[in-house]
Amino acid sequence: MRFIKFQWKIYQGDKYWVPPLIMDRKKILSKTKNPFFKHAETEYFLAEKNSELVGRIAAIKNDLHNKYHNDKVGFFGFFECINDQEVANALFDAAATWLKSKGLDAMRGPANPSSNDEYAMLLEGFDDEPRILMTYNPRYYLDLCDHYGFKKAKDLYAYKLENNKVVGTDKIRRVAELAQKRSGLKITQLDMKNFTADVEKVKYVYNKAWAPNWGFVPMTDEELDAMAKDLKPLAEPSLVLFGEIEGKLAGFALVLLDYNYIFKQINGKLFPFGIIKLFTEKKKIKWCRIITLGLIPEYQKRGLDAVFYWEIVNRAHKLGIDLGEASWILEDNAMMTRGAEAMKGTLYKKYRIYQKNI
Repeated sequence: MRFIKFQWKIYQGDKYWVPPLIMDRKKILSKTKNPFFKHAETEYFLAEKNSELVGRIAAIKNDLHNKYHNDKVGFFGFFECINDQEVANALFDAAATWLKSKGLDAMRGPANPSSNDEYAMLLEGFDDEPRILMTYNPRYYLDLCDHYGFKKAKDLYAYKLENNKVVGTDKIRRVAELAQKRSGLKITQLDMKNFTADVEKVKYVYNKAWAPNWGFVPMTDEELDAMAKDLKPLAEPSLVLFGEIEGKLAGFALVLLDYNYIFKQINGKLFPFGIIKLFTEKKKIKWCRIITLGLIPEYQKRGLDAVFYWEIVNRAHKLGIDLGEASWILEDNAMMTRGAEAMKGTLYKKYRIYQKNI
């Protein structure tokens, strides 16, 4: 709990920070409850100065990542620190030493705890709250990383989408209609009555669609089941979409309402009153986030992503939501950046993954 609650000290008075749910953090960090740790190891460190807690970090050895990419990269995550280079260096050194003892030769991050979770450090866009499951940090964290000797490994992009701009261009609608006519793509939404069966569809698409991406780590069935269980109470069925062509799955899109609007109000505590706000305040949410939009490789480059985007924009509008974030997108993922730009999306936030040899 000291590890978890330290964040409140760092962000005290920061109007843009969104407190995490404490029960969620406990589950993520638990080596017995989080299925991620069936293929990974971790060590958690706290930094104290003059008997006062001044920092925290996790060192993470992700065996599935290293097996998939055939490398020896370790990760740091859950990094929080006062504005003190000496403290930051001590934390990074502790993580690096532990990772090195495990036979790893580089340290990458932040990953909380992997690329399938909250990932990267905010680089640009500090004058706004993070959308759901996106990271936020003080600007000085960038200096702490730079002065330690970290280098950029990859930047991630977040695009702001506005309904009036997307609909106003008419380009997406025309591309979507043409692609749908040519392919016969049929869009269906999440069926809560057949939730388990639909999760199996996600499993089929997820690891196929994102496999070529830099830093991608496949999710195990157990991890996907756990993620589905966590997201089920937050899911808006009309924004969880499947695409089929001639009865075969072609793609999947997961869009979540930006519950950070509510999480900010409940200050980490879901019970007893936070759960009430979750339902009473839901209609006030103005944003949604496109978390994943993936097509199985044989169906890519046919304009089918436009069909999903057009569906998402119109379905969100019916819910009274006309602002969206498409995130995160790898800086060199030309297909996704082109899609966001075609919708007149604004590149309004950037995030950085750092790396250093150890």
